[in-house]
Amino acid sequence: MANEEWRSATSDMAVQQFDIAAEKLAIDPNLAGRLRRPDRALIVSVPTRMDDGRVHVFTGYRVQHNDVLGPFKGGIRYHPAVNLGEVSALAMWMTWKCSLVGLPLGGAKGGISCDPAELSRNELQSMTRRFTAEILNVIGPEVDVPAPDMGTNEQVMAWIMDTYSQHKGHAVPEIVTGKPVAIGGTLGRRDATGRGVVYVVVEAAKHLGIELNGATAVVQGFGNVGSVAARELTEIGVKLIGVSDRTGGFVDVNGLPVAKLLEVANKNHSLAGCPYGDRITNEELLELQCDILVPAAMEMQITEFNAARIACRILAEGANGPTTPEADAILRERGIFIIPDILANAGGVIVSYFEWVQDLQNFFWSEDEVNKKLREILVKAFNEVLNTSRKHDVDMRLAALMIGIERVAKAMLWRGLYA
Repeated sequence: MANEEWRSATSDMAVQQFDIAAEKLAIDPNLAGRLRRPDRALIVSVPTRMDDGRVHVFTGYRVQHNDVLGPFKGGIRYHPAVNLGEVSALAMWMTWKCSLVGLPLGGAKGGISCDPAELSRNELQSMTRRFTAEILNVIGPEVDVPAPDMGTNEQVMAWIMDTYSQHKGHAVPEIVTGKPVAIGGTLGRRDATGRGVVYVVVEAAKHLGIELNGATAVVQGFGNVGSVAARELTEIGVKLIGVSDRTGGFVDVNGLPVAKLLEVANKNHSLAGCPYGDRITNEELLELQCDILVPAAMEMQITEFNAARIACRILAEGANGPTTPEADAILRERGIFIIPDILANAGGVIVSYFEWVQDLQNFFWSEDEVNKKLREILVKAFNEVLNTSRKHDVDMRLAALMIGIERVAKAMLWRGLYA
């Protein structure tokens, strides 16, 4: 696979982050050369019969970055912006994320370039099942275990699980995570990413001496991650003053009613027509004065062009790659405490790991057990990153990357090169 085939602004950013950490760790150049690239990238055509009878050919991707620590693990995204470069970057970040929080898993990612909001249930199911059939030979419970991501959900995972199981001739619940509890999903998975964001925000607030009861928060993105983070933050006394989704945002310095926002989002599948607060753009939302900012939408939202106007104390990255390296430098100079994506949003893959383990052993845990184990892992990882940050006098992102990358690099050196 030639470099130009998988490069994009997002993949260049992921590689740039890696290079900074690799230089700090003095990783062998030969090893670094291997880690800059995914192990495997698959591009597939996904012909789908639409409701009007025509056949539309979507493009699907599955990128497997590294599996030195265990089976590839990563979500499947349905979004118009999905391309090979984006998926490659997300797969790389998954490798560091799993390593950072101590999971015996590698990094992968997949997706289809489409707008799921414009597809009927029948079209979504047909597309998903054909995509599953196209990647059937590169996934498996001990090989590569997909999960939900932006634009996908429990239902999509159920279709993937069923398609894979039909080909195998028996039920294989452990092929995916994030599926319904009725067919082998785990309690606590749906809210895990957003809940995990709040767990690490609590630890950051302790470290910085911020009283969360009465603190203010702004959340960009009101999908699965952003909506849960908003709800969980308000439950511990934080006041949500700004929120947005792809249709725009809303602000109210006196606080927005999260429960009613959830009702609007569930009814309309977006915040469009929301009667609460004043309208605001996504760009303006990011620059609101607040204690906690949670970008939980797309990559590259905070850049060198708006970083100087970011006015939060804690920036908790619910999305993958929302902050560019150039913005990192500006935010660091301004003293903004960043909880990097591979730590802040690791709750989803942690509970996905729990689900996979439970499926393999056919023994399931209570939701309290799941949340307790999730908190323990994230608190431990947060403190490891904080201690590394202090020890090496680096920011939290570089500290997190150093931990994740070093563990992968050591494992690769032990296993050697098969050539």
